[in-house]
Parts: sequence; structure tokens; C-alpha cells
Amino acid sequence: MFDSVRADLAATLDEIRAAGLHKPERVIGTPQSATVAVTAGGRPGEVLNFCANNYLGLADHPEVIAAAHEALDRWGYGMASVRFICGTQEVHKELEARLSAFLGQEDTILYSSCFDANGGVFETLLGAEDAVISDALNHASIIDGIRLSKARRFRYANRDMADLEKQLKEATEGGARRKLIVTDGVFSMDGYVAPLADVCDLAERYDAMVMVDDSHAVGFVGPGGRGTPELHGVMDRVDIITGTLGKALGGASGGYVAARAEIVALLRQRSRPYLFSNTLAPVIAAASLKVLDLLEAAGDLRERLAANTQLFRSRMTAEGFDVLPGDHAIAPVMIGDAAKAGRMAELLLERGVYVIGFSYPVVPQGQARIRVQLSAAHSTADVDRAVDAFVAARAELDAAGA
Repeated sequence: MFDSVRADLAATLDEIRAAGLHKPERVIGTPQSATVAVTAGGRPGEVLNFCANNYLGLADHPEVIAAAHEALDRWGYGMASVRFICGTQEVHKELEARLSAFLGQEDTILYSSCFDANGGVFETLLGAEDAVISDALNHASIIDGIRLSKARRFRYANRDMADLEKQLKEATEGGARRKLIVTDGVFSMDGYVAPLADVCDLAERYDAMVMVDDSHAVGFVGPGGRGTPELHGVMDRVDIITGTLGKALGGASGGYVAARAEIVALLRQRSRPYLFSNTLAPVIAAASLKVLDLLEAAGDLRERLAANTQLFRSRMTAEGFDVLPGDHAIAPVMIGDAAKAGRMAELLLERGVYVIGFSYPVVPQGQARIRVQLSAAHSTADVDRAVDAFVAARAELDAAGA
């Protein structure tokens, strides 16, 4: 049977390559850090890493690594079970309590990833008589999670409050029992921040709940690093926060839902990704507790990240690059053509700067870009070197007529 399928799949892969949309995987032979060693998939050797979600530089922090080593000895390697059978340890409950306190929510439930967290919310909370109103640029995990539910689906244009109100009116007039507005706190391909105060105002006007995926914000956005709800002063007005332990919070894996107590309690009983997936590895839970300790004194890291971000954005703009506006550590350099974005990423790697070209279907057709992500682990010299590499790569592309 597969022989008849093989040719079709090979043809599809050829089309992806011909369109410049192929996504090669580079192999690194070092821990995740501001500098990594590429061993396959590009020029071998040490390069500056400007494409990781390691916003605070904690992925290889010695105290986090030490906490992980200690946890292996104390808690073991894995749970080999799900939570309600025999997969809950004290360390999991402690992390849930710490996350709840940090995020200002009543309770928290851990998942194996934020993708699973987003996949487990909508089906559990919403039925056919309910409505979910989703931002058009929400993460794929939110889109897939919504598809699992039977709720009526409404979509509003990115950060467009007039359109959000229009969709809320339609859902209300359609007799929706429950209404849930869901948005990314920070939109990962653009670095744009959702206007949460305005979202909450509309939610209260139309008796809707608010859910925020804050994966690209928790740890470094807001005065205390508590994310976009803290940034906008609406921590007590957001009903559900989903997020990841795999970005600023140490960069490993795992996700969570922090929410009203009754929501979390129901998720523990009926959320399928929670009930049918193995428990988060205890070593990650313990290391994440250490990360939360570090965040309490991470003001200098957040300040360094902000300074690096401002430097990169201002220098790139001065050099004539089209960088999407904002002040987030995600700084998309717009290229347009997918093949050109891929080629520029290759030229940058040759110059010792590791970045990735993003193209369809990750971003819309014709909006290919290089998504640069700054880290507190970068030095000023690192940022300057990256900008200089962009300038040189552009010059080579222009000379080649690309």
C-alpha cells in the first residue's frame, strides 16, 4: 500500500523545496545558550544563537542544572504514569502552588506541554451551546484546541477591538450560554502585545471569560515578569492563563493552565491531555521551582534583555531593515520572499549568526521573515555583531540580484 503513497509524498516534498519552504533542522552539539556549536545542517562551529526562546538565558544556568541533578537523585527519572493513577509527587503539587502564586491565580494544573494545555481547555469547558471568540493570529495550539470542542467559533481580526465587539454581539444574540475570549498575550510571529485591558473591558460588558496564552511573556514581561496581565494591570480580570516552562522559564518542556479554582478542578476531571498523558518529568518540575526562585531576583536579567532588544531594534532600523514595530524581544525582520529569507538565514549562519527564515505556512504567503529573538545572555558585542552580519548578508544578496 505505501508504495502507491510514497510517490505522492515525495512529490509534495519536492514542491515544498521548490517553493523555498523547506525547513531544515540544524543540529547543535552544545547546551542551549547565547552561543552554540552547529554540528550538522549548516556551517560547523561556534555561532551566536539569535533564534531560541531562551529569553532570560536560564536554559544552561548553573543553579537550574544543579537543581535538576538533585531532583534526579531524589525523585527519579520519570513517573511512568498519569497523574490520577500514581503520577503525582510532592514536587508537582509544589510547582502548581508556586505558579498559582506567581501568576496571581487560584490554582494551576500542569501539562506535558502548552500545546496540550491549550488542547485540553476548550473541549472541557465549552459545549455546543457555548461560543469561543479567538484572535485571528492565535497560536496553532489554540486553533487546534478550539477544533476539538463543539462550541460555536468566532474569529476577530488581530488586536481589533471593534471586530471583537462585533463577534461578541453576534455570539450574545445567538444565545451563547458561555462566551470565552482567547488571545495570545504576545503573538509569536510578530512580537505584538495583545491589548488586554481593552479585551477585559469588552469581556465584562458582554459577560465573557478571558483566556490568555502567555508563553512568550511570562518571566520577562511586566514589572515582576508575570506576563501581559501584569503589564496591563489586569491580573485579577483574566480567568485563564496558559503557558509553557519551555521558553523563559528554563527552556525545558511542560505547560500549565493557571485559572479560577473551579476551572482547574474540572480540568483535572475531564481534560483529556491531562488524563491520558504521562506526568511532567519530576526533574523538570524541580528545576522549574529553582527558576521561579531566580525570577524573584531577575530584575537585572529583564533589564539586560530590554537593553539588548532596544539596541537591536534601533540599529537594524537605522540600517534600513524593515523590523516590525514594538519593544518585545521577538524582533521580526521582514523579507517578503520565502526563498530570499531562507538564503539570508544561510548567509547569516556563514557569518556566525544562527537565525531561521520563517515562511508559509508558519506565516502568511508573501510575509516571510527572519524572526530574531534576543536574550539576556547576549552581550552588547553579540548584538552589534548580529546587526553587522545582517548588513553584510543583505549586501551579498543584493550583489547576487536575489
